[in-house]
Amino acid sequence: MEKLYPLKFKKVFKEKIWGGRSFSEKLNMILPTEKLYGESWEVSSHKNGMSVVENGRLEGKTLEELFLDYKGDFAGENIYTKYGKKFPLLIKYLDINDRLSVQVHPNDDYALRVEGESGKSESWYILEASEDARLIMGLKRGITPEIFAQKTKDKDFKNLFNVISVKKGDFISITPGLIHASLEGSVLICEVQQNSDTTYRIYDFDRLVDGKLRELHLDKAMEVIDYENIPRISSEKNRVNIKIDGGLKQEIIRDKYFNIDKLLLEEKFEDTDRASFMIYSILEGEGNLTCDGVSYPIKKGDTWYIPPKLEVAVEGKLEILKTYL
Repeated sequence: MEKLYPLKFKKVFKEKIWGGRSFSEKLNMILPTEKLYGESWEVSSHKNGMSVVENGRLEGKTLEELFLDYKGDFAGENIYTKYGKKFPLLIKYLDINDRLSVQVHPNDDYALRVEGESGKSESWYILEASEDARLIMGLKRGITPEIFAQKTKDKDFKNLFNVISVKKGDFISITPGLIHASLEGSVLICEVQQNSDTTYRIYDFDRLVDGKLRELHLDKAMEVIDYENIPRISSEKNRVNIKIDGGLKQEIIRDKYFNIDKLLLEEKFEDTDRASFMIYSILEGEGNLTCDGVSYPIKKGDTWYIPPKLEVAVEGKLEILKTYL
């Protein structure tokens, strides 16, 4: 097989009642209509939003096809051996301008048994946040399953949730069982998650979509909620800056499902991590990505999938969220 190269995928946009226009206004994306969009799926092999290559000789190929055809050359030998026939991650952007429904995700054991797919551990990197942005993250201390069941039955959601304020640069680890939602203000988020689309909706603020209330999943939610779950949150100012050639690196998370670094580059940077695929989410700036001597222009709003084993160099004043395993 011919050698792989850095891939860009067509963005899969999802209209949402809570969406907006920030993908166009802040991330250089061309939206297909004037409607409100809440999600842009950037790298996905999930059936609900399959990524399709838009650059080079592999144009038109799906991520799933490439993973199955190129195996370890596409993802890394150890990763292909571990995950077999299903690519492990899903990368997306969220544009939240209204209340995101109160929801929870299952873990692997529950999701595989009940839904036939992996669980959903995810993380949110806050790109932009209004001054009044507040999120629901977990339950208030002392809320037991019995209290929760009674209050949700009575549709009494007061004094139930843990509410936090967020700002640009915050990072939140949303592990399975953690109840979460947006409550006030607007946020623009880069989300890294397991390859799953399983979400259990607990409360949707009684909104109507096409004249109907959206379906809730209280029975399943009650089975997967972790009542003691407190989210891991890090802010920009509290992270350690590690000096690297060309700039700085922040090690944001090390997890069994994904690793995330933030790169703050001023000059040429050579990335020597070649055992795993890497996904570059370009948060700020513009420059060039060079792989095996071939250069590609990159800019804010781009997402690049870099197969393993390539010689990678980046030039430009850039902020990059780098995801890998």
